[in-house]
Amino acid sequence: MITSKQRSFLRGLAHSKDAVFQIGKNGVTPETVQAIDDYLEAHELIKVNVLNNCMDDPKDVADTLAGRTRSEIVQVVGKKAVLYRANKKPKIELPKEKKVKTS
Repeated sequence: MITSKQRSFLRGLAHSKDAVFQIGKNGVTPETVQAIDDYLEAHELIKVNVLNNCMDDPKDVADTLAGRTRSEIVQVVGKKAVLYRANKKPKIELPKEKKVKTS
């Protein structure tokens, strides 16, 4: 589970990226899931565009993709969704959670 600080960091990284995959009228297919899974394995962070001819809600598409690729939703804005999945050897170094001392 990523923290809000890490989510904010990932949103910043994704801002300048273009959408790599588009989900159209066929919705989320097994081939699309496999391609996105492979991309996440190589790059960790992906932006997906849900086209106007897709009958599914972009949030539902993001939920489905996240579940099937074991990734986390960073954000869904309009018709774009950003997903993140850390690799065994991470390429993206997430900010660490600050530990709060309680006495």
